[in-house]
Amino acid sequence: MSLSELEMNVEAIHLANVFGQLDAYLKKIERSLHVTIMNRNDGIKIIGTAKDCELTKKTVEQLVALSKEHKEISEHDVDYCLSLVYEDRQEEMSLMDKELICHTVQGKPVKPKTLGQREYVEAIRKNMIVFGMGPAGTGKTYLAMAMAITAFKKEEVSKIILTRPAIEAGEKLGFLPGDLQSKVDPYLRPLYDALYQIMGAESFMKNMEKGLIEVAPLAYMRGRTLDNAFIILDEAQNTTPAQMKMFLTRIGFGSKVVVTGDATQKDLAPGVTSGLDVALRVLKNVEGIKMCSLTSADVVRHPLVQRIVKAYEVYEAHHGSLDSQSAREHVRRDRKDTRRR
Repeated sequence: MSLSELEMNVEAIHLANVFGQLDAYLKKIERSLHVTIMNRNDGIKIIGTAKDCELTKKTVEQLVALSKEHKEISEHDVDYCLSLVYEDRQEEMSLMDKELICHTVQGKPVKPKTLGQREYVEAIRKNMIVFGMGPAGTGKTYLAMAMAITAFKKEEVSKIILTRPAIEAGEKLGFLPGDLQSKVDPYLRPLYDALYQIMGAESFMKNMEKGLIEVAPLAYMRGRTLDNAFIILDEAQNTTPAQMKMFLTRIGFGSKVVVTGDATQKDLAPGVTSGLDVALRVLKNVEGIKMCSLTSADVVRHPLVQRIVKAYEVYEAHHGSLDSQSAREHVRRDRKDTRRR
């Protein structure tokens, strides 16, 4: 197959940002698209097949466009841009950067970074109840928290309520000392972390003291009617069907609800049905409720997390869930094979 050459004019000020420290991103683009990229005084030269050169040009153009928006290019940006270019959807990359939700206390913009996240944010804007399902690192809780804080600051709601079931993640924590708040804080720590980052500890504490922000276990929702509030139920896969029904029937006028969960990380006792699974079946055709599914392509943590999530998805597709009988049998066979070797 004959090789082609393609030259691009790229301002030197953007090259270092696009190609990363020690040309780490440049090497990733070369490996992914099977091309060679050479620096020139006024730009770059791309060597490869005609198709690969064109894909590389589109990738670099999108990354340069992000750089011109004063954005520091991350490895996730490069990975996601490559995936969009492969699917001929590169124009969506520029849309991601324009969808600003809010800023953290450090001034960092909070934006959806993938198409799935953008659709999730849009669903929260347009619907009263949104279910956000997906693996770890897809931004389900963080983006919902950013939307809640934005709505609160704009006075679209009068309070924020954050809740999650107090279930231990596969471990027995035993007796926890202190008052009631101290006992439930370990279960709610991820919610506090997101609040501190977006709102700031001082602002959070002031609003919490006034009762305008509430962080509580799911059991505390029973018997209440929640009007004019932005309510987030996190880790919903650990609810029972009765708990989920109880929560959803608390919602009053002027409220908005986001339910987040990861069906692959249940901590319920064996044989207990997840309230999230039941709700997704029961409510799938109810008007005003939107179901959003995020995937490993939407993971925005370290790129290794995306690969881990993908590996687990492949494994569970072949052997069932990690707790299933077939998965346990597969592990036992692997151990026997290892001992024989």
